[in-house]
This record gives sequence, structure tokens and C-alpha cells, in this order.
Amino acid sequence: MGLRIGYAPGAFDLFHVGHLNILKHAKSHCDYLIAGVVSDEMLELVRGRAAVVPLAERIEIVRNIGYVDMAFAETVPDKLQVWEQLHFNLFFKGDDWKGTPEGLRLEEAFAKVGVEVVYFPYTVHTSSSALRAALELIGEHPDRRSAWSRP
Repeated sequence: MGLRIGYAPGAFDLFHVGHLNILKHAKSHCDYLIAGVVSDEMLELVRGRAAVVPLAERIEIVRNIGYVDMAFAETVPDKLQVWEQLHFNLFFKGDDWKGTPEGLRLEEAFAKVGVEVVYFPYTVHTSSSALRAALELIGEHPDRRSAWSRP
């Protein structure tokens, strides 16, 4: 089959154990793992919100994870454009996309260039969105407000 090159995209914002598990699981399916770290601009475009941790710092964190062979700044919305640059043959995605119109379009587009889409269980119990919400609540708490605003 040749070298199995995997691509695992994500925001990897507020890095947590769910992110680590995705990268660990992805690496177990390939010889060389590229982690695509979605840029601040793409997060704004796709999710409508900014990252808490800037791209340069997220790249630094992800590239130092032992399962990751390369961290790549993903700056375009089209995954096929990313493939044209990296030529991976496995694409990892959370199973919350499986069977959805977006997931089916992705599978169809990647099949044309020989890329297999591999779905992983989505870790609902830990998410950056939940961590972000908790941080916002802490920041709004009257006893904590002064601690967050100190220089």
C-alpha cells in the first residue's frame, strides 16, 4: 500500500484530552500524521468566533505532541486545497460528520483523489466549547471578576 499519510484537522483551541485522543487514534492508523491547525481567520469564517489561543501558539502545542509528525496551518476552507499541498491518503474526522450532507460531499470529493475518510468517535464529554463556556462563567462571577481583570 505504501506510506499511510494521515491528516487530522482541528482548531485545537484550549487543548484538552479529547484533542490528545484524536491525535493518538489518528496516529495508530497511519505511518505519518499531519495535524492541520485551523487558522484564526478560518475559525472566524467557519465557526463565527475567534480562537482563545492564537494560531502560532496552537501550532507550537500541537507540533510538540509525540503522535504528530507535522503541524500544518490550515488557511483555506476547502480540504481538497489542503490535499493538493500535502497529498495525504487518510483524512480523519469526528463521527458527528458521518452520514451528513457535508460528510458525504467530503467522502465523494476525497474518493476521486484516492483519500479514505476515517471517522472517529466524537468525544462529547470534553470539548473546547464547554471549556470556553466555563471560562466565560468564571470571568463573569463577581468574586472572580477582579482576578481576571488584574494586569
